[in-house]
Amino acid sequence: MPLTDTAIRNTKPRPAPFKISDGGGLYLLVQPNGSRHWRLAYRFAGKQKTLALGTYPMISLAKAREGRDRAKRLLADGTDPNAQRRRDKLALKTAGDATFKAVALEYIENRRHALTSPYADQFLRRLEADIFPHLGTRPIAEIDAPEMLDVLRKVEKRGALEQARRLRQSVGQVFRYAMITGRAKHDPSTALKGALKPKGRQRHHTPMPRDELPRFLRTLDGYDGDPRTALALRLVVLTMVRTTELRAARWEEFEHLDVREPLWRIPAERMKARFEHLVPLSRQAVTALAELRALPGAKSNGFLFPSPSRECCMSNNTMLFALYRMGWHGRATVHGFRGVASTILNEMGFPPDWIERQLAHDERDEVRGAYNSAQYLPGRRKMLQRWGDWLDEVKNSGGRVVVLPSADAA
Repeated sequence: MPLTDTAIRNTKPRPAPFKISDGGGLYLLVQPNGSRHWRLAYRFAGKQKTLALGTYPMISLAKAREGRDRAKRLLADGTDPNAQRRRDKLALKTAGDATFKAVALEYIENRRHALTSPYADQFLRRLEADIFPHLGTRPIAEIDAPEMLDVLRKVEKRGALEQARRLRQSVGQVFRYAMITGRAKHDPSTALKGALKPKGRQRHHTPMPRDELPRFLRTLDGYDGDPRTALALRLVVLTMVRTTELRAARWEEFEHLDVREPLWRIPAERMKARFEHLVPLSRQAVTALAELRALPGAKSNGFLFPSPSRECCMSNNTMLFALYRMGWHGRATVHGFRGVASTILNEMGFPPDWIERQLAHDERDEVRGAYNSAQYLPGRRKMLQRWGDWLDEVKNSGGRVVVLPSADAA
C-alpha cells in the first residue's frame, strides 16, 4: 500500500531498524533513533543494489518518488543509477573552478611525456599569447563557439591566418581533454571548421639561390652581430639540421670532437620524427664548435646557444632576423638551406638515401626508423665532409665558377 505523509509522521521508531514500503522498490528505512532515510532497491546486471535518496522530511515523499522515477528511467536506458550519481558528483566537483587556463596547463603537463619539449613549449606560448588573455579565466564549460571565434578573429586581423588555424586545433585538444575529464560537455572548436579565413597558397621555405652562396658565405664570415648567431647559421648550413634542432642543442649531445669521427647525437625527444638522429661532423663543423666553445659564457646553462634573457636557448627567429640584416629578407630562409644542400648533393651524385637520412625526414615504420638512426653513417660522413670542403671552395672562389665534383671524388 502506498505511503502517505500522515502515515510517515505517525510511524514510531523500534529497537531495531525497519522498512516501510511505498512501492516500486522505494521504501523508508526507520532507525532506532527516529531518523528516516529514503532508499530504492533495484537490480542491475543481475545484482541487488540500493540507492540512497535522502532523509525525510528534508526529502519529501513527493521528491523521493521523483528520485525513484529518475532512477527507473536510467535503468531502462541501461545505466546504473549509482554510477550515474558518481559521475554527476565528479562533474560538479571538477567543473566548479575549471578555467580554460587551468585545464590547458594540466593538459600540457600530462602530455609532456608524448611531446617533444620544443613542441610543448610552442603549444604553451601560442595559448599564452592569444588565448589566455581573453579566455584564460573563463570557466571552460561556459565557452561557446561564437566567443571562441571572436578571439580567433583578432588573430586573423593581424594577418596571421596560419596562426589562427593552429590555435583552433590547439584549443580543440584542450576542450577534448576537458570533455573526457568531466569539465566540459562539448568542443566549440569543431563548430568553427570552415569559419576561419583560408590560409591561401602554401609558401614553401625559400632556398638561397646558388649563385648567391659565395657572397652569403663571405658576408657570414664578416657578420658584425652576435658571433653565436653567425656560428649557428654556419652550423645549419654544414649539418643540414632543422633550426629547432640546432638552437636547442646541448653540449652533452656532442661526442669525440677531438678524435677522428666526431658525432652529434640528437635525442629522440628533440626530433620531429621522434627517433634519435646521428649527425657526423665535418672538420668545418668541429671548427665552428670550437669557436663557439671559446666564447664567454659558452656553457652557462648547457645549451650551445643560451638565451641572454632566460634559462633557455636562442629564440626561434634569431637566425632568420640575422639573414634579414645581411640582406636576404624575402629571398632566403634558414630552413631553405636544407633544400640547397639536398639539391647540390643530389647533383654531385650522392645516393638519395644518404641525403634523406641526413635530412632526418620522417620514418613511418618504427623498427626501420630506430635502425636508420645510424644507417649510412660512414657514407654520410664522407658526404658532409665533401659538402664542407665545397662550401670553402665556393666562398674562396673570388667570383669564378666552381664546378660540382662527383660523389666519387669524396
